[in-house]
Amino acid sequence: MQFRPLGSTGLTVSAVSFGGGPVSGLLTSTSVDTQRSVISRAVELGVNWFDTAATYAHGQSEANLGLALAGIHSEQPLHVATKVRVQVPTKTDLRSLVVASVIESLARLNLPRVTLLQIHNSITRNRNDQPTSITPDDVLGPEGLLAGMEDVRAAGFVEHFGLTGIGDADALEIVMQSGRFATIQAPFHLLNPSALRTTPTTLCDPDYGGFLQVADKLGMGIFAIRVFAAGALLGAEPSGHTLQTPFFPLSLYRRDQVRAHQLAEQIGSMTALREMALRYVLSQSQFASAIVGIGTIDHIEEAARIADLELLSKSELNGIERTCHSLSESLRPTIPPRAV
Repeated sequence: MQFRPLGSTGLTVSAVSFGGGPVSGLLTSTSVDTQRSVISRAVELGVNWFDTAATYAHGQSEANLGLALAGIHSEQPLHVATKVRVQVPTKTDLRSLVVASVIESLARLNLPRVTLLQIHNSITRNRNDQPTSITPDDVLGPEGLLAGMEDVRAAGFVEHFGLTGIGDADALEIVMQSGRFATIQAPFHLLNPSALRTTPTTLCDPDYGGFLQVADKLGMGIFAIRVFAAGALLGAEPSGHTLQTPFFPLSLYRRDQVRAHQLAEQIGSMTALREMALRYVLSQSQFASAIVGIGTIDHIEEAARIADLELLSKSELNGIERTCHSLSESLRPTIPPRAV
C-alpha cells in the first residue's frame, strides 16, 4: 500500500482509506464477524485510515468500527475520522451540539479521541439551500460549529478538523480561507471531476465549481469520496441508501449508471472500468487518499491491488476525460441535469 502526506497535518495516510458509510453496508449491518475479518484484512494490507460518521445508520457504523478495531493489532498507528452533522435549530448556538455529538461518537467508538472531526453538513449561502445545509457564519461564528470543535480539541478528544465538500463553491471557499480546517473530502469520480477542475456545466451534475483548487493552494489534505459514483461505476444497482438519501438523488444515480455502462462497453468490461475509475482518482496528485466503501475482503484486496498499479499519465487522464465528456454530450438530450 502506498502512503501519502495528508496536507500539512504531518500525518501519512494510505492511498486507499476504509469507508464505513451505508452504501457498501458492511459497518451498518449486524455482521460482526465479517466486519472484524474485513477490517483485519484491510489493516494487513496497509490501510491506516477509517472514515465513519455519527449519522451512518444512527451511529451503528461508529459502534461496529469501534468493536472491530478493538481486537486488531497494528504495527502502524490507525486513524479514525468521524463527522458531526447538526440539524439547524432556530437558535444560533450550534457549539453545544458539536460537543454533545462528539462525546456520543467517542462512546460508540470506544475511543478516547479521534484523529479527525469533520463537518458533515453541506455549506451554502443560506441555511437549507440544500438538505441540512448551513452557512459559513454557522461554521465560523462565535457560537458556531468551529467553536464547538475547538472545545472538543481543547478537551483532548480531537486532533484535526475537516470539512465535507458539498454545497456552494463560494461558501465553502469562505470557510476554507479561514485556515482553521486541515482537510476536506469531496465527491470526485471520472464521470464528474468538477470539484477539482472547471468542467462545462452541461457535462456534469452537479457542478461543484472547482473548489478543491482552493483547498490545494491552502495545503489542505484532500480525500476523494464517491469514487465509484455510489456504485454506478461498479455496474451495481442502487443501494438501499441511494434509494432514500436526499443528498444524491436516484435520478443522478441512474444517469451515472447509463454512462458507466456505455463507458464499460467502450473499454471492454465493467471490471476494466472499476480499475480505471480508482486509478483515475489515485492518479490525481492533489488527493491524499480515496475513501472507498468496503463490503467484503475481495473489495479491499482488489482496491489494494489497484492502488499499487502505476499512476496514469497526464495524457491518459486527458483521454479518459474526453471519452467521458463525449458520453455526457450524447446523453444530454434525453437525461436532463438535476436542479441543485
